[in-house]
Amino acid sequence: MLIVDAANVVGSVPDGWWRDRRGAAERLRDRLAERDAGEEIILVVEGAARGVESVPGVRVDPAPGSGDDRIVELAAAHAEHGCVVVTADRELRARVRAYGVRCAGPRTVRPAD
Repeated sequence: MLIVDAANVVGSVPDGWWRDRRGAAERLRDRLAERDAGEEIILVVEGAARGVESVPGVRVDPAPGSGDDRIVELAAAHAEHGCVVVTADRELRARVRAYGVRCAGPRTVRPAD
């Protein structure tokens, strides 16, 4: 399972995402859907991106509050089955690693364009 911190990954490339946060999250979702990874992908969104819909291959999980808190909940729930959290947020990485979850950086799913 891959749990993706949408806000952090979108924010990793200064491509004007701040003008259309929802659109940026949708583009990330679509890029993730193109992966032939054979794994479940959960894209955690928050704020203006909460209206982004799921698509085949990517389940969008709208965080009811903090996206980081929701990612920690998901990571804790799926830790025993093996999951990877994609984020560059150091504090979030430390929180999920406490559950034995591995982490990867944004370039894993979104190379610098």
